[in-house]
Amino acid sequence: MADRQSAKKGTPGSVKRTTGTTSNRFTAEERAAIRERAREVKGPGRRGARAGEADGESEVLAKIAEMQDSDRAMAERLHAIVKASAPGLAPRTWYGMPAYAKDGNVVCFFQSGQKFKTRYATFGFSDKANLDEGEMWPNAFAIKEMTADVEARIGALVKKAVS
Repeated sequence: MADRQSAKKGTPGSVKRTTGTTSNRFTAEERAAIRERAREVKGPGRRGARAGEADGESEVLAKIAEMQDSDRAMAERLHAIVKASAPGLAPRTWYGMPAYAKDGNVVCFFQSGQKFKTRYATFGFSDKANLDEGEMWPNAFAIKEMTADVEARIGALVKKAVS
């Protein structure tokens, strides 16, 4: 028993880490998104009252303008669809992505395929979206191309999400 107790009495720094450092846990893209989120939270107008809708709109449009051609075209169209389908949603950024919020809570967001080096863009919904259907339902959708059918489905999902 004495051996066990002495083994436990090491200094806190004497334990060898087996999980790696923080920089090994996240990709560079993920770390950049975390830094962007920290800037969004600390940014002007974020404390207390929500930032003005005009500020959020300009932030979202700036993020869309930074995207590569194919994702930028999808994001621009998606932005128009969300605004038309749910005018009460306020545009803002969320982890550096275009997002749309109701009462300060993000309901849906667009993630460029290039942001995390994936093969497709994603349109996702937070837990604040009213999409619950039975025991299981999707909360993110891969988008490879913005067709009329895709646009109609997105519009319907956004309307349902804010209902």
